[in-house]
Amino acid sequence: MKVSIIGCGYVGLTTGLALAELGNEIILVDVIPEKLKVIEQGRSPFYEPDVDEMISKHISSRAITTSMDLKEAVNSTEITFITVGTPSREDGSMDDTYIRSASGNIGEAIKDKEGFHVIVMKSTVVPGTTDITIRSTIDEVSGLGSGEGYGLAMCPEFLREGAAMYDSLNPDRVVIGTHEDRTFEILSKLFEPLNSDILRTSPTSAEMIKYTSNSLLATKISFANEISRICEEVGVDVYEIMKGVGMDSRISPQFLRAGVGFGGSCFPKDVSALMHIAKEMGLKTPILDGVMENNDIQPYHLVDIADRSIGGIKGKKALILGLAFKPDTDDIRSTRSLPVVMNLLEKGAIVAGHDPKAIDNFRSEAPDIEYFEDMNMGVDWADIIFLMTEWTEYKEIDWSTKDHVEAIFDGRRTIDTSKIEDINYWSMGRVLPDW
Repeated sequence: MKVSIIGCGYVGLTTGLALAELGNEIILVDVIPEKLKVIEQGRSPFYEPDVDEMISKHISSRAITTSMDLKEAVNSTEITFITVGTPSREDGSMDDTYIRSASGNIGEAIKDKEGFHVIVMKSTVVPGTTDITIRSTIDEVSGLGSGEGYGLAMCPEFLREGAAMYDSLNPDRVVIGTHEDRTFEILSKLFEPLNSDILRTSPTSAEMIKYTSNSLLATKISFANEISRICEEVGVDVYEIMKGVGMDSRISPQFLRAGVGFGGSCFPKDVSALMHIAKEMGLKTPILDGVMENNDIQPYHLVDIADRSIGGIKGKKALILGLAFKPDTDDIRSTRSLPVVMNLLEKGAIVAGHDPKAIDNFRSEAPDIEYFEDMNMGVDWADIIFLMTEWTEYKEIDWSTKDHVEAIFDGRRTIDTSKIEDINYWSMGRVLPDW
């Protein structure tokens, strides 16, 4: 099939690559010429494993082309995916500015187009957006009606940054939210090569599935983190506790790894948006409120333990290993490293950072700390170390040559402690230090 993708950010580009891999012809559309130029050169505008190789492959074969002309792209294709950004406003609500703009432009494009055109909302949007905002905008601009002149659906993405291409091609499920049989049949055919279970729902249900999935995963993480603080005081290891809990088939061990909290572009934004929706409806959300509160506690808890256990961190040279919110990405959105850095600076520490991919992005948020491009030079400089991201490089550090380091505080349970002999080590959810 011929497919246009409106928006070449994380979701749009990975969606386009996956569909090209399945044998479709893809036109990537964006308003930023620099981004399209990078893609045309066979490179990704962000870091994600396997993406550069797949872009190069499909640009070379012409399975993927780029364009700034949305109308021409829509008129040259059968299906259009909307994958523009849905950032959070200061009050936690979703900003639908880009959604409205894209919908209006698509409506203008299909006004005089012959044939049935399917429009798919792929970005994460609050329940009701597809049925109300997108549908009404397209109807008003195009003069057409959904189900007749065009088809409309909501198909949420369920991608993990760092594993986006694998997840795109091996999804747990495909959710198609549409009221229209014809639209469902077209999209079922598009996704059929994935050999995945397909769930048909309404657009609003599809939107709610996405928010609920991310909120539940965030809840499991925050619950594990809350239990970890109790385990520290009780004198047991939270990982052992969660191993036993996760063996219950009703619970599963997934997302029960205690640590310094979650970040990224999805969990914080989606939980906040769901809370805001409920607040507007006059509903209370004590569980979701607690999820976000717990997530905010963890970075400061890590610094507090460090401060108490070594008798004060004022004047200490503190190295942050890992600036991205997770490994295999350069994404620093809501990274837990930033509050750790700021709290350390407030307490008088001298702070530096290292990350294999995210230094440039993080420097824009924390320009006044030092950065080490060479990991070992940073470790050699440091008095204390905070491990914040589970990059493979950090698991392979030879700590036998780093006995000048006073202590390691591991926010992600990254290090094999059998490889550490003369360095004080503590990670979240372990018995509190008694050094």
